Amino acid sequence: MNPRLSQLHPYPFEKLRQLFAGIEPPAGFAEIRLSIGEPQHPTPAFIKQALSENLSGLASYPNTLGADALRGAIAEWIARRYDIPAPDAATQVLPVLGSREALFAFAQTVVDAARPQPLVVCPNPFYQIYEGAALLAGAAPAFLETVPEGGFDMNFDSLGAEQWRRVQLVYVCTPGNPTGRVMALDAWKKLFALSDEYGFVIASDECYSEIYVDEAAKPLGGLEAAYRLGRKDFRNLVMFSSLSKRSNVPGLRSGFVAGDAAALKRFLLYRTYHGSAMGMPVQAASTVAWQDESHVRDNRRQYAEKFARVTPLLAGKLDTRMPDAGFYLWAKTPIADTEFARRLFAARNVVVLPGSFLGREVHGRNPGSGFVRIALVAGVEECLDAAGRIIDFCNTL
Repeated sequence: MNPRLSQLHPYPFEKLRQLFAGIEPPAGFAEIRLSIGEPQHPTPAFIKQALSENLSGLASYPNTLGADALRGAIAEWIARRYDIPAPDAATQVLPVLGSREALFAFAQTVVDAARPQPLVVCPNPFYQIYEGAALLAGAAPAFLETVPEGGFDMNFDSLGAEQWRRVQLVYVCTPGNPTGRVMALDAWKKLFALSDEYGFVIASDECYSEIYVDEAAKPLGGLEAAYRLGRKDFRNLVMFSSLSKRSNVPGLRSGFVAGDAAALKRFLLYRTYHGSAMGMPVQAASTVAWQDESHVRDNRRQYAEKFARVTPLLAGKLDTRMPDAGFYLWAKTPIADTEFARRLFAARNVVVLPGSFLGREVHGRNPGSGFVRIALVAGVEECLDAAGRIIDFCNTL
């Protein structure tokens, strides 16, 4: 067996299961699960219709490159969303089976494990796929903490030149999971300069980019930042996006990568051997989803209502704030995050995720410790019910 598998940590939700072992929550409270970032708004009917109307596509093997119609729809969406010229649908866009598998597979394409002590940079706390992808590609993760005193930004100055020379891939998450922080143009400028100097590739995870409260203030994306800074070929930059959160179809497993044509050419080769082609019915449903924005605006409206009503309530008891974007509240806890989550579940049957499960200890501290991630993915009334229970629980501390 691959010995690198032994380096993988248990996934956060396995840690949560172990944390809750032996607890019987009170029967008088129905469970409200705010731990996992799984959208619970209804899937739009037109997407389901497109899927069912194209079931004849099950009779054909799909092409890894994806249909022209899908790649064209994605390229046009990028142009509309970021107000930039559409990328070349033939060479700069590639459909993937959700952002998760692509984020993992991309490291297997980029990392050259034969080079001395390769590094993959990740935010900390972070989406655990980044670390697993780095380890299984034969690299070591280098963590840049995102903490309140730094505005939840990655501090690129915390790595020295010797470390940057070993970096082959940098994962950024914008809007951030779990902090909701959107990367600013100045930060992109600095990261691009480092990429030019040291030659690493940037993987920009933007799967939360379509969940924001102000229609006039869309989160900045990586391709948009590159274009605004004159990097119109998107060299050494690939963005990752998904329909799961945007269109409430987490089970569809549909997303895309876009950016540097040379990087995507190699990624396509890897995916052809890996067997990562999207089925034709899913491609048809994805095409119509990327072409429609009305359901996405309605989705944002629902999240905006939840944030507007829930955040002020919880902020009275927990140190939290509105995120730049995304559907998480990153809340500081008055007691240890694991104890807070365990006792909240035991007392009120509300499930939140301890922040320490999303972080790694570096230089003596885990930057996720002392926080919990609260995913406002349920309906408005259920989120308000959960907020009330959390407040009641906090009053007992």
